[in-house]
Amino acid sequence: MQQMFNQLLQFLQQGISAAFRFVQLIWTWSVGQISTLLAVPWQQWPIWKQILLVLVLAGVIWALYKAAKELFEAGEKILGAFASLLGVLIHTLPSVMLAGLIALGGVWVMNHLDNTPLRLPVAYNPFSSGPGPGGPEPPPVSR
Repeated sequence: MQQMFNQLLQFLQQGISAAFRFVQLIWTWSVGQISTLLAVPWQQWPIWKQILLVLVLAGVIWALYKAAKELFEAGEKILGAFASLLGVLIHTLPSVMLAGLIALGGVWVMNHLDNTPLRLPVAYNPFSSGPGPGGPEPPPVSR
């Protein structure tokens, strides 16, 4: 059970890590493109190219605003989901604790219970060396 839980956590961790690496790749590429756009020598350009640059910058600002708004909303949802997860984990603690205590008590009783006062009839005791349930065994037949 513990190994399965650890494997599930490892799978989730690897999936989340891969998703964040992909997001980092996209962000790094986008920041590089925006930096290249801002570094262009626009002062010597004709007016129509400068107007086009302003339109492109407006598009970039709009896209970044939209991304920031979505990230903020997602952050709120993630925080709410995390709080719900913590609530569920805390809510299940008494049941998990009870299961552990029952197991602990069962192991303690099994380890400390003295089996000697428990005398079963010989017929029902599979570990005895006496006769079986049909009475004494007949002597072997000699021929």
